[in-house]
Amino acid sequence: MLTALFTALIAAGAFIKIPMIPVPMTLQTLFVFLAGLLLTPSSAASALGIYIVLGAIGLPIFTSGGGLSALFSPTGGFIFGFLVSAIVGSFLAKRKRGSYLYNIFVVVVMEVITYLIGIPWLKVKIASTWAKAFAVGMTPFIIGDAVKMAVSVVAGTILYPETEKLRKKLSSREKED
Repeated sequence: MLTALFTALIAAGAFIKIPMIPVPMTLQTLFVFLAGLLLTPSSAASALGIYIVLGAIGLPIFTSGGGLSALFSPTGGFIFGFLVSAIVGSFLAKRKRGSYLYNIFVVVVMEVITYLIGIPWLKVKIASTWAKAFAVGMTPFIIGDAVKMAVSVVAGTILYPETEKLRKKLSSREKED
């Protein structure tokens, strides 16, 4: 259930955007951060994996639409970066869930991973210099990403106990069935 919820949130986040070229500013990152902070590594991998597969088969859930052409567009590296960052973030977060300071560390690592994958991909896809790739793929997003990171840390720290209660409740229902 949590996997489906986060798949839907990440897809919805693609539609909440400020159009910019070639990379729009979206709320996807916020939901990816929350997936890393709140989900287990397997659930985080599943949520992002399902999101990528649904977009790849043609559902218009990426910022640039759907299908393989959208997945392999200039923003595709960020999508693959989301997958890796959510998995790594979830592995890191499970060590010390519920700590604001540690969650800051986790989302910073997640952000760095997203950029480490997204910026080189963008550079190749738009055939640009490193300076231009950073100028269009990272610099305009720093303030917005910092806000999304802060919101995700606060929300993730507050929501984690409730997420755990839900996870336990769902687990006990599965055992009963």
